[in-house]
Amino acid sequence: MKTCALAGCVLAGGRSSRMGRDKALLPLAGVPLVERAVSRLRSLTAEVYILGNRPELLRFAPLLPDLRQDCGPLGGMEAALSGTSCDWVLTLPVDMPFLPAALLQHWARGVLEQKTARAAFFVVDSVPQPALCLLHREILPFLSGAAAQGRFKLYPVLEEAAQALADRQGLAVESVLRCTPWNQAEALALFERLRAASGEEGGLELTAAQRLASHRWFENLNTPEQFAEARTHADALGD
Repeated sequence: MKTCALAGCVLAGGRSSRMGRDKALLPLAGVPLVERAVSRLRSLTAEVYILGNRPELLRFAPLLPDLRQDCGPLGGMEAALSGTSCDWVLTLPVDMPFLPAALLQHWARGVLEQKTARAAFFVVDSVPQPALCLLHREILPFLSGAAAQGRFKLYPVLEEAAQALADRQGLAVESVLRCTPWNQAEALALFERLRAASGEEGGLELTAAQRLASHRWFENLNTPEQFAEARTHADALGD
């Protein structure tokens, strides 16, 4: 999928308040979290960026600074769609190191093949995860409008954008906003369904360790305790 149709962008602008130190540069198995996220996205596309304006991260990938301050992930997504020439961007939180590149590859391919899709994210154990998101550039005006109004919660903004685009084209909102239900207990079966739906021959595979750690794929590392636990499962990090 190394095409300009898709840009990969790492969300690394958070304040890491619960961690007590900068998460992006924390080394997990000797590799900073931001470097792991960049590497994972580079397995999908040559166009990879880090969202933010922190010069210490520039050695890992080009930066795309927020257009306005203190807007959270929504501001990063606005910068991503404004700063790339790609039709789609995939935003990946920096603190999700166990998410396999193989899962991202098959999911992204399946979404991009849906001609009416304009946004997509997972709903993990009934909880929406919109920070890990695929966004078409037609979503940009809605992100910018919400940011200008001080509305920064991603889920309602994406729902509103999808509904407006669906109404414009006489479509069902579900064909514009692709929410993928995900049950952690059935992760491997769901992965196989995604791979079959993507129609991709070959492609990336899961390692044995990644399969055993499938319940960790969507974990965010927010606290020192979670980070310490993650260190004991370094074999499941994969690529």
